[in-house]
Amino acid sequence: MSENPAQNPRPAQLDDRSPWVVDTRELGRRAGLSRELRRTAPVPAALGVPGVLEIREGEPVELDLMLESVVEGVLVTGTATAVAAGECSRCLDPVTEHIEVDLTELFAYPGSATEETTDEDEIPRLIDDRIDLEPTVRDAVVLALPLAPLCREDCPGLCIECGVKWADLEPGHGHEKIDPRWAALVERFDENAGEKPAHGSGEQA
Repeated sequence: MSENPAQNPRPAQLDDRSPWVVDTRELGRRAGLSRELRRTAPVPAALGVPGVLEIREGEPVELDLMLESVVEGVLVTGTATAVAAGECSRCLDPVTEHIEVDLTELFAYPGSATEETTDEDEIPRLIDDRIDLEPTVRDAVVLALPLAPLCREDCPGLCIECGVKWADLEPGHGHEKIDPRWAALVERFDENAGEKPAHGSGEQA
């Protein structure tokens, strides 16, 4: 019986020209062999939330990694660093964040026990002795991005009444607050105060 291609998909071939793709053939499959890897790779698509904080498409990611051949595959450890840009969640000023993440990822050999007992979304695979670092780095970086970036830890934010940054306002800045139950009466009083009284022309008794 022929195999169903949908159940046994052939792994896609990785592009050696991509800076995210690493050839591991020099490690072989001899456990204990290792090599360092340092390179810069551009982000293929923006990471993060636009208008909040993101690493824009094409921004460089610095990789400082160790590749080690182990029994079940190639273990990748090290760091990835990048710069994210966005705006302060309190005062809306532009901010930049230096993002550094620690990486530890096993890429399983085809036919290994790990490959046979795990799903591909759990443990990535080697394809033709090559590994694609981009998904691993992308996932780690996205998780490391702060959800509410700040220009500084003690940023006072904006005045909720006038929308001006508290840092730019004079000490003691405030706004007079009127009880909403009296607001309509105050508004009517202001309108009447601006009107000139009418003079009658009737005869006096």
